[in-house]
Amino acid sequence: MAKLLIVDGNRKIWKRLRTRPESQGHRVERVGSGSQALKLLARDEFDLVLSDRRIAEANGYEFLREIRRIVPCALIILTSEDDGFWQASNTGPAGVCDYMTTLSPPEKIEQLIEQALKIQRTRFRTHIMRYAAEDFLFLQSRSPTMRRLLENAQQAAVSNGTILLTGESGTGKTLLARQIHLWSPRRAGPFVIANCATLSQQSLEREVLGQAVKAPPMGIKRTRGPLEGAEGSTVFLEDVGDLSTALQLALVRFVQDRILETAEGEKAVDVRIIAASSRDLLSDVAAHRFRDDLFYSLNIISLRVPALRERPADILPLARRMLAAAAIRNRRSDLLISDEAGAAMSCYRWPGNVRELRNAMEAATVLCGGGTIMSAHLPEPVSRHAPGVTSPPLSRGRLDEIEREHIVRVLADSRTVEDAAMTLGIDVSTLWRKRKRYKLDPIPGSKV
Repeated sequence: MAKLLIVDGNRKIWKRLRTRPESQGHRVERVGSGSQALKLLARDEFDLVLSDRRIAEANGYEFLREIRRIVPCALIILTSEDDGFWQASNTGPAGVCDYMTTLSPPEKIEQLIEQALKIQRTRFRTHIMRYAAEDFLFLQSRSPTMRRLLENAQQAAVSNGTILLTGESGTGKTLLARQIHLWSPRRAGPFVIANCATLSQQSLEREVLGQAVKAPPMGIKRTRGPLEGAEGSTVFLEDVGDLSTALQLALVRFVQDRILETAEGEKAVDVRIIAASSRDLLSDVAAHRFRDDLFYSLNIISLRVPALRERPADILPLARRMLAAAAIRNRRSDLLISDEAGAAMSCYRWPGNVRELRNAMEAATVLCGGGTIMSAHLPEPVSRHAPGVTSPPLSRGRLDEIEREHIVRVLADSRTVEDAAMTLGIDVSTLWRKRKRYKLDPIPGSKV
C-alpha cells in the first residue's frame, strides 16, 4: 500500500484521479494549494505527489524544489487537462517523474501511477541502503529544532573551533560528530574516536595522548596514540564527562594548547576536537566533579542534540527508514507500519531516544510474520501506548509530561507562537510561561 497526495483545486479532477488507486488499496489525500501540500508533507510522508502543473508553475517551480527537500524519495507527476501542453514541452522541471493528462482513460492513469510507484520503491530502497551504510538516518529531520541544530553544526564544521555536543544518551551525538567531520575541510583524514568512559590513567597517557614515561627499548618503535595519528583530522572525545578528575587534569593541557608530551619531548599536533557528554557538565563544574578549565576549553561551540520526544514529527519517518534498513539487513520484504503501531510509537516517550527506536525496529522486523508491523511486534513499553490499551491512573508528574509532549507537538506543527496558542486554546502569554516552565525552544522567526 502506497500513500498518494493529489494537489489540485478541482474536486472533479481529484475524484477522477483517486478512484483507481483507492481501488488498489492505496491511500489517497488531496489538498487545493501548494502551501497546504507543503504543510501536509512536513507532517506525513507520501510516496507519490500528483500536482496540477499550474500550481507547480505559480512560483517558478519552487514548490517542486521544496517537495524534493522535504521528501527526497517522493516521486512527482505533473497533471494537466491540456494534452497539447505536454507535446509542446521538450524539457520539464527537475525532479518530475512524468506527466499525466487528467482526461486519460482510468486504465492509463492506473498504469502510469503503478509504474511511478515501482520506480519510487527502487529509489527508496537504494536511498535506504546508502543511508543505512552511512548510519546517519537521524540527520533527516522535519523538526524545526533539529534542523536548526544541523544548520548550526554545518556552519561550525568549516571552522577549527572545539565543539561540545550535549544531550541525552542515544540521541545520536556520535553520528552528528562524524557528520561534522565529513562536512569539514578535514574530511579526508580519519575520524578518531576516544571513548573516555573506558580510559584509565595509563591508557589515557599511552593510548590516547601517546605519552611514555620512558623511551621504548632500542629497536622497538614507539606506538603513536590516536591524537598523534589524527594529525590534520578530527578527534572525538566520547563521554568526556565520565573522566575522573585525575584524567581531566592529564587531558586539559592538550585541549588548551594541542601539545603532546612524549618521550621524545613536546610535540604540537594539528587536530580538531569534538567532545560529547550525556551529563550536565555545568552542574558537574559547580559541584567540583568536572574541572572548570577543561569545561571552558571544550565549550567553545556548544551544540545540544534534542531528545527524540522533542522532535515528535521525526518519530514515524525515522521508524520507516530504520524499518526499511532492518528489512534489508534481515533479508525481509518491504514492511509497513500499521496505524495502531504508529499511534503507539507516536505516544511513547522513547527514553532511549534514536538508539531505542532503531532497536525496536530491528526486533519488529524479526518478529513480524507478515508484511505489516502491528503493536504486538513492538517492545512491551511501546505497545502499551496502542489505542485501546488500558493504562494505570496517571500521576501528577505524568500529567505534566503529557502536557509538555502535547505542547512540543503543537509547536512543531505551527508557524508562529500565535498559531500554536490558538491551537492549544490558550493565550500567548500563558504559552510563553509554559514554554519557560518546560524549557522549550521558541519557534524560529517568532517574536515571542
